[in-house]
Amino acid sequence: MSTIEMIRDSAAAIAPRGADLSRVRALRFTRPGFDPAVWREMGEMGWIGLRVAEDAGGIGLGMAEYVALAEEMGRELVPEPLVQGILAAALLEGCGDAAGLAALLEGKALPLTAWQETPDTLVAPGSAQAPRLFLPMAAGASGFLLPVRKDGGMALHAAEGTPEIVETQDGGHYGTLRPEQGARLGTLPAGLLDRALDEAALATAAMLLGVMEGAFAMTLDYLRTRQQFGKPIGSFQALQHRAVDLKIQIALTRASVEAAAATLDAGATEDARRAAVSRAKHRAAEAALLVTREAVQMHGAIGYTDEYDVGLYLRKAMVLAHQFGSPSLHRRRYIACAEAEV
Repeated sequence: MSTIEMIRDSAAAIAPRGADLSRVRALRFTRPGFDPAVWREMGEMGWIGLRVAEDAGGIGLGMAEYVALAEEMGRELVPEPLVQGILAAALLEGCGDAAGLAALLEGKALPLTAWQETPDTLVAPGSAQAPRLFLPMAAGASGFLLPVRKDGGMALHAAEGTPEIVETQDGGHYGTLRPEQGARLGTLPAGLLDRALDEAALATAAMLLGVMEGAFAMTLDYLRTRQQFGKPIGSFQALQHRAVDLKIQIALTRASVEAAAATLDAGATEDARRAAVSRAKHRAAEAALLVTREAVQMHGAIGYTDEYDVGLYLRKAMVLAHQFGSPSLHRRRYIACAEAEV
């Protein structure tokens, strides 16, 4: 069995395929919006340290395994902020904060990286005093990591402050932090933060792939069971054509996400890495919004009710589509990186 298959199988412990979404519903619009016990379980299973080297306490797997796990999390709408935890782990490992990294990898802490200073960007300027925006699940953070540009490099500081919370469509929330700079944890190696943000963007694309797969599977079940004029509506040619179009979008997204993961694992140049990530994130965001909207419509009137689960996939897609860069940002970045590679 390959490591990717093992990762997918391990995901069933927390997010079994086809399970009901009662846990997800129970956590919507609550604080912290996820289950700390499940977060600790993710740590115990090694997921938070998936990209951390073995000698630093992680399991040292590649992006292929990471996107496989992220896809499974997206498919079951898991609310725990795994991508944000893996991002923080990369920075703590890079700056040499062994104690902070150990607590995070065990699931005993959740330091969120306060990197974003402007909307719709994948660049971290590292300004010392600027408010940090769009921190997912900030109410559940045990603390914050603050990248600050100093002496031509990037230092990592602990940060304090109480974030201002705004709820999101999917029942989660974002926080805005006006940080109080704390102890310096170390210096980040050159380019580490950029690479970690690219990896987070690609993992988010994989989550979007999982979201559209979950919505599509639910829609196929509905088409097979809902009857009209004495036959399943899935036998109607018009709906079959629409379903095939959505299946094609999912297949193209999978190809793009997996190709980007292979590119990163092969040690691509900076421009090639960025182009691959942006191609995958743009396609995943656009396709997920299309597939989940179509899934709601193909369910008819019941699909528009909040009580019916298919709408949860659309809400999740609306939030994830803009995390770590919107489709338009990634389209522009892909064009710029592709031109630079020529």
